[in-house]
Amino acid sequence: MEQLCYIALSCLLAIVLLYGLLELHYFLRMCLCVLLARFIKRRCHILETTSVNGLCLSNDVDTLLYHMNNARYFRELDFARVDFYERTQLYSTIRRLGGSVFQGAATIRYRRFIRPFQRFIIESRIIYWDEQSLFMEHRFLRPSDQFVHCIAICRQRVIDVPMDTVMAELLAKTPLQASRHTLSSTASLQPVGMGSGTPMPQTALEAGQAENGHVATAGGTPAPAAATATTAYSIKMKPPLPPELCKWIEYNEMSSKNLRSGC
Repeated sequence: MEQLCYIALSCLLAIVLLYGLLELHYFLRMCLCVLLARFIKRRCHILETTSVNGLCLSNDVDTLLYHMNNARYFRELDFARVDFYERTQLYSTIRRLGGSVFQGAATIRYRRFIRPFQRFIIESRIIYWDEQSLFMEHRFLRPSDQFVHCIAICRQRVIDVPMDTVMAELLAKTPLQASRHTLSSTASLQPVGMGSGTPMPQTALEAGQAENGHVATAGGTPAPAAATATTAYSIKMKPPLPPELCKWIEYNEMSSKNLRSGC
């Protein structure tokens, strides 16, 4: 009996030590989030909005102001982002193409407190992408009336693979079935020229390549027909750049220039 008590005490001390050094509940929740997204929840189209549930616990509370600590919002975004990556197969596609992704920038605007033990929903979606980055919007919603507690915009930098290549592959997987899930109500799911037997005009393709930062291949070698169709489809599905995001990108570029110049 005494030996069992020592074993139980040792296990308890080990758990406390792991909790203190590794923040065990964070890693356990992250593992649960990955397992649910990968094996339980349904697959989503890359332009679909995904959602995860959250609860403001006592360790999330700002002691002085009695509401969810401002830094905890960004922490909750980790789980929302992982859920989105897994359900849309975004991360696996980037890795399969030889690239990697990391957080490059983030901004958040608070509107109303999230109180202790209050439930919330985080909705995540892609609002834009360019050659090197993916821009995501996250909204913290109150389940009862969908009130937006705060809104965050994050820039995910993708390296070693063009973002347009990643998006073209993901968009081509479920082109017609995704019409109910896409974010933009004005974007057509039908590639240019599909159904009419008419190929996409070269001028339109060149315009899309210029917009996304592509450089023509040496000698003007034309791209294969399949690659041309995939690129055209990606350009057709690309949402317009929101004006507020344009200003934020401009701010980030100015900040980068100032840092490079030593300011």
